[in-house]
Amino acid sequence: MEPSPTALRFVLLEHRWNGVHWDFMLESEGRLRTWAIDEPIAAGKILDARELADHRLAYLDYEGPISGGRGSVARVDHGTYVACEWTAEKVRARIAGSQLVGEVLLWKNPLESSGPGGTSWKFRFGNVD
Repeated sequence: MEPSPTALRFVLLEHRWNGVHWDFMLESEGRLRTWAIDEPIAAGKILDARELADHRLAYLDYEGPISGGRGSVARVDHGTYVACEWTAEKVRARIAGSQLVGEVLLWKNPLESSGPGGTSWKFRFGNVD
C-alpha cells in the first residue's frame, strides 16, 4: 500500500476474551488491518503485537459481543490517521483520536516466527523519529 495523503479511520478496541488484549485497527482498502496488543498502550513503550486477519469496517463503530463466543469489545479510542509509510514489514502513521494523538510505528519482528496467534510485530506509540 502506498502512504496515504488523506486521513483514514482507526479504532482501538479492548477485547475481553480469554483475558484482555487491545485490537488496533487501521482502515485500508475497504477493510481494517488489525493487530492484537497484549498490554495497554503507553507512549514510548515498545509492545508485542500480533497481526490478525483483516476485519470488517463495521468494527469502527461496533461495541458488544463477538459472534462465536469470542468475547466482547469496547471502544477505547477512535479517530483518523494518515499513513506516512506502509510496506509489508513496516507501518508508520500519524493518528488523531480523542485520547491517542501522535505517531504509531508497527514493524515485523524478524527475531520471532509467526505462530497460530498471528504474525509477530512490534508496536510503539509516541515520537517515533
